[in-house]
Amino acid sequence: MTAVRLSLAALLPALALIVTSSNVAMAQKTYDTGASDTEIKIGNIMPYSGPASAYGVIGKTEAAYFKMINDSGGIRGRKITFISYDDGYSPAKTVEQARKLVESDGVLLVFNSLGTATNSAIQKYMNENKVPQLFVASGASKWNAPKLFPWTMGWQPSYQDEAHIYAKYVIKHKPDAKVAVLYQNDDFGKDYLKGLKDGFGDKAAMIVAEESYETSEPAIDNHIVKLKASGADTFINIATPKFAAQAIKKVAEIAWTPLQFVANVSASVGGVMQPSGFENTQGIISAAYLKDGSDPQWNSDVGMQKFFAFLKEDYPEANKLDGATAFGYAAAQTMVKVLDMCGDDLTRANIMKQAASLKRFAPDTLLPGITVNTSATDFAPIKQLQLMRFKGEKWELFGDIMSGDMSN
Repeated sequence: MTAVRLSLAALLPALALIVTSSNVAMAQKTYDTGASDTEIKIGNIMPYSGPASAYGVIGKTEAAYFKMINDSGGIRGRKITFISYDDGYSPAKTVEQARKLVESDGVLLVFNSLGTATNSAIQKYMNENKVPQLFVASGASKWNAPKLFPWTMGWQPSYQDEAHIYAKYVIKHKPDAKVAVLYQNDDFGKDYLKGLKDGFGDKAAMIVAEESYETSEPAIDNHIVKLKASGADTFINIATPKFAAQAIKKVAEIAWTPLQFVANVSASVGGVMQPSGFENTQGIISAAYLKDGSDPQWNSDVGMQKFFAFLKEDYPEANKLDGATAFGYAAAQTMVKVLDMCGDDLTRANIMKQAASLKRFAPDTLLPGITVNTSATDFAPIKQLQLMRFKGEKWELFGDIMSGDMSN
């Protein structure tokens, strides 16, 4: 009996250590609203209707991607509940939907909501409530302001960086160009226009005409006619898909033959170039950071094979020619990476901490050499692009991977 008592006495400290360790392990599971042992609630706001409805494909792709993740076991056993609402590309509606997601649905974060003006309308609200407004689907430079807005982070290259690249190209290859610019009259278009003017620098006089349009306009033909009348021989098309396609078709209709550039947000083969008529799109220049599903050079690429398999199995109704699918896939893949990095600390603060700790992450659909990188002082995950020219029925990449940094 004495020996048994001594053995038990010797075991007690070890048992206490096991219990304590178990309690610590359990305590390490930390959650904020929207997370639990079984679920992660993610909110999203997309223009499934309205003038920018072409982008709704992004939300549908993300929903399919998260479903695929859930079907394979989720993230560390937790299933994603993806709640995506339509705002019709209206800032007032975006505010309403954001409040619903945060205050009624109780989401952990809002992910990849689309639009510059729409996200601007909720940026202050999200930051005041300390809810991540993560991987905003807009290239506005304002999303990279961690000191002012620590709960907001962009994802794609900034519009200004992209515009700098086009300005560099024009100055080098067409130094006597007369440039006409069509831009959307909101934060998206104005941010881009600023980037162009900064990119041209002391050669900004090369811009001889500017025309802005409202998203409420049914057609923008009159703006294109005015731009041609300026005598410009270079046309930079800063428009969302519906209006970008209208502009390309009108340029051809009035027999204007400028060197054309189209913003990356409207470079989709299926969403813009094909509807514009391939005969009207030859030679147009844009810039890319994503692989093009219509380009056969990626058919044997491991990342794109995964992407195509995803489309076939999980989103069969998708159009692989639509660049929005590659965008939504890569953004969702980045989100899953961050959630996995969070481990069992699914607090909003840790989500932002991990999102600001991405190093050389390469989603399957990003171009080779372009990776996602962030830090506590850098909320601009993707900073590089490559120029491309439209030929036949697809884009052809040319030149080197470029940075929009004005110092380069």
